[in-house]
Amino acid sequence: MHGFEDGRPAQAGQKTAHADHVYASLVGNAAASSPVVASWRRCMVLHHLAPEETRLPERLTDIQFHHARQASGHLIAEATDELDRLFSLVGRSGCCLLLTDRHGVALERRGSAGDDNAFHDLGLWTSTIWTEESVGTNGIGTALADRRAVSIFRDQHFLSANTRLSCTTAPIRDHLGELAAALDISTCREDVGEAVLSILAQTVRDAAMRIELNLFRAAFPGSRFVVVPGAGHGAAALIAVDRNDMVIGATKAARLALSLDDAALRAGLPAADALNEGREDADRDLAAAERAALMRVLSRTSGNVSQAARTLGISRATLHRKMKRFGLR
Repeated sequence: MHGFEDGRPAQAGQKTAHADHVYASLVGNAAASSPVVASWRRCMVLHHLAPEETRLPERLTDIQFHHARQASGHLIAEATDELDRLFSLVGRSGCCLLLTDRHGVALERRGSAGDDNAFHDLGLWTSTIWTEESVGTNGIGTALADRRAVSIFRDQHFLSANTRLSCTTAPIRDHLGELAAALDISTCREDVGEAVLSILAQTVRDAAMRIELNLFRAAFPGSRFVVVPGAGHGAAALIAVDRNDMVIGATKAARLALSLDDAALRAGLPAADALNEGREDADRDLAAAERAALMRVLSRTSGNVSQAARTLGISRATLHRKMKRFGLR
């Protein structure tokens, strides 16, 4: 076991104290300023849960789980290497990893064999459903509900039975910028404080971003990918550009940075316009495109004019004239 000595269920007195704290917090306007209390309110008002009750996450049948994995096959394929890499970093410290779909169903899990019994008893296992409706405020369920990365530290959980658990979760979006999955790190170690959890939170956000970019690249094979300069989300802000220099896809971060939506992408948008690189008039635009095409062919032929002319289907004399026109001689 890796630090689960104190991972046993909360004692009766602790459970009562936590339940009282939850009920007291819901009096007044605390939910307006606290995302955790807002989640607690959803658990009580929308999902009719009580903090003192003992319950495990709902679980899919074998057939239902098989269908869920089939539906998310591309997600699992693009996330597998990243899950293995992440587990190599945090697995030995008593952490469990879960990859869920957008419905909170745990599709993939990574955990050390010595910790399996403890995590299984908590319901941190494949085929379980980690939504707020299923098990109250928790990292996965609250991240999916709020559509943002969250960390739920011990007694921030809604159910008293889960107050020994700390978890940090990041959502994963698909190539259209829609919520597709969640990646979670959970631990029951008592020596994991909020400072350590914040480090784990950044780690899981970085891993989720890489999975998101894997999904994006896989959705646009053969495209050129451009990082949006100056975007606050860094490498997560990518656009996919086709051979005609038209934007055909954008990550959620790129959509926010460039004010793009599905309608703008469907209508057709030159990459230069999306990136505010300045618009040329039609003649100058065509000339620039022709010059770029000539430069590419000459580069591929290592400057051999005769070979370049044959590639372009024009005479050597015509190519020389064009090269002179564009200052390529």
